[in-house]
Amino acid sequence: MLVSGGGTGGHIFPAISIANAVKEKCPDAEILFVGAENRMEMEKVPAAGYKIVGLPVSGFSRRQIWKNFKVLYRLAKSISRAKKIVKDFNPDIAVGVGGYASGPTLWAAACKGVPTLIQEQNSYAGVTNKLLASKAVKICVAYENMERFFPKERIVMTGNPVRQALQEVTCTREEAVRFFDLDPAKKVILIVGGSLGARTLNQSVIASLGEISDEVQIIWQSGKYYDESARQALAGGEYPHIKQMPFISRMDMAYKAADLVISRAGAGSISELCLLGKPAILVPSPNVAEDHQTKNAQALLEKGAALLIPDVEAVSRLMHTALDIVRNDVLLVNMQQRIQALAQRDSAARIADIILEIVGEKA
Repeated sequence: MLVSGGGTGGHIFPAISIANAVKEKCPDAEILFVGAENRMEMEKVPAAGYKIVGLPVSGFSRRQIWKNFKVLYRLAKSISRAKKIVKDFNPDIAVGVGGYASGPTLWAAACKGVPTLIQEQNSYAGVTNKLLASKAVKICVAYENMERFFPKERIVMTGNPVRQALQEVTCTREEAVRFFDLDPAKKVILIVGGSLGARTLNQSVIASLGEISDEVQIIWQSGKYYDESARQALAGGEYPHIKQMPFISRMDMAYKAADLVISRAGAGSISELCLLGKPAILVPSPNVAEDHQTKNAQALLEKGAALLIPDVEAVSRLMHTALDIVRNDVLLVNMQQRIQALAQRDSAARIADIILEIVGEKA
């Protein structure tokens, strides 16, 4: 099996989860990942125990058009290299999870007659997956109404695979809260903007430090880019009820401790929130293709499963809204029930079954 895609954790973690599920069902399976050079998959995939090869592919620039000459050169080079990878590895199936590298890899595989499967994480399909869909045998999705983008007869609702460790935590909420040296008797808001951080989320917290009394506790992942500014803001006062860190290594504990989560609206984050039943305020990033995070968040908002605050309104509204919600037990329970109802369970195992079925039919 070839597995291709990456660029962000939202693509990489589902890819690794799918590979693990295939290995569990078929221990002798040979799995090779194809990623984009200098992207995070080149580090994360080997750490998960899989071999990966890189392509020089990169994304198109919407602002600096002249840079796309280099992008087109890299694309042509990547297609040539992908053809050689497919020829040498001779896969039974190629799986694309989105991201720069999946385009050349799945196109090369399809041209060689290799069955392809696409896993689309978002409620608004990416350009690469829309282009690849015509040749895909199956298209695994996480949202309803995806026939807007893909042939209806090939769509399978599987949900998005999430990090396995998040589902395996066995500790109580009290133990998780104490892990962060906080008081289990008080409510906890978890703020997470990715490993690099989200400027608007951090600005929102800093702007509202005076509002956050010690009756509510905060676990704040600022991201490594904003760690210094977050530390400086906290140094100006006494905030023992706010635990700030650049990166949370135990997200399973953080989710367990949280009564309310503030997050960007990436597909992976939303899938985790649904699976774990966490009330959430979503602040979609404005810096993503086709504004897909807003569309992801709107899909939950329409079902009353989460709140959406636009990025431009976050500094003035976010923390005030969060503090109101976390003090309202009835609203928290209602949000928890609604978001949990949207969870798709065992997604990686279901996708693995589809992969093995396709390979069996080919054989």
